Amino acid sequence: MPLRPTLTPTASAAGTWKLGGDLPVNRLGYGTMRLPQTGPALDVTSPPRDRDQAVALLRRAVELGVNHFDTAAFYFSSTHSSNDLLRAALSPYADDLVITTKVWPHRTPSGEWWYAEPHQLRDQVQDNLRALGRDRLDVVNLRIPRSTSTGSVAEHFGALAELREEGLIRHLGLSNVTAAHLAEAQAIAPVVCVQNPYGPGAAPEETALLRSCGEQGIAFVPFYAIAGAGRETGATGTEDSRVLAVARAHQVSPAQVRLAWTLQQGPHVLAIPGTGDPGHLTANVAAASLRLCAEDMALLASPTDTVPA
Repeated sequence: MPLRPTLTPTASAAGTWKLGGDLPVNRLGYGTMRLPQTGPALDVTSPPRDRDQAVALLRRAVELGVNHFDTAAFYFSSTHSSNDLLRAALSPYADDLVITTKVWPHRTPSGEWWYAEPHQLRDQVQDNLRALGRDRLDVVNLRIPRSTSTGSVAEHFGALAELREEGLIRHLGLSNVTAAHLAEAQAIAPVVCVQNPYGPGAAPEETALLRSCGEQGIAFVPFYAIAGAGRETGATGTEDSRVLAVARAHQVSPAQVRLAWTLQQGPHVLAIPGTGDPGHLTANVAAASLRLCAEDMALLASPTDTVPA
């Protein structure tokens, strides 16, 4: 669906949030997971994206007002990584540009996953520093493995807190966590953001965590806001009938509706949609200008019903 002419493609249209109280970012950002390859993300067999195209896309994002980029060392293809592309495109970095990365999981060049012990997090942080070409990382999220969904994060988060005290990290966050993980981490060091999957039809406990973050002044950063159940592979080819109805009413795409809905969950909610397509980038950024009315929000809160997109 073409971009509605009345939507302005500027990331600043959704307003700003200060991560940790001192890092202002536009609430519409960019996630780099899909950037290194042209096929499914996190699949080393996916054909790598053309390097010049990827660099141009990142620079275009900045031109559109994006100043918050989400990355990880385990975002890579057979030829390049998201961190390498960010450095090539944006270094020397502007003072207002914020890069958030993640540690704990990692992948071998062949794509096999492994998970760092607490003492290995220093090496992961150093790897991010070298690849990005930075002296200090703005925000490092401890990405919780699914196998640790009910386990303790204290040792790993404590190791990151020590690196923060050393000055290698400015702020700490969490990713893929529960309210219990958040409380455990906060007893060790301040948490400036929580990055979890979230979208229309989210479970009550997920919404409760989002609200709790807002009450505590913690940014909530949903991922898979567009892909939903498709996760790393992207959109599934079916779409919620409620989202389709709102999209038709506003003459915009379902993806834009999902992003607008995400941003309207609270002033502390940030969006980090990712894409390798320049047209999709412009449309995603333009969603920062889309305002859904009370009737739209009520419809999107009604029972889920998916139909072919």
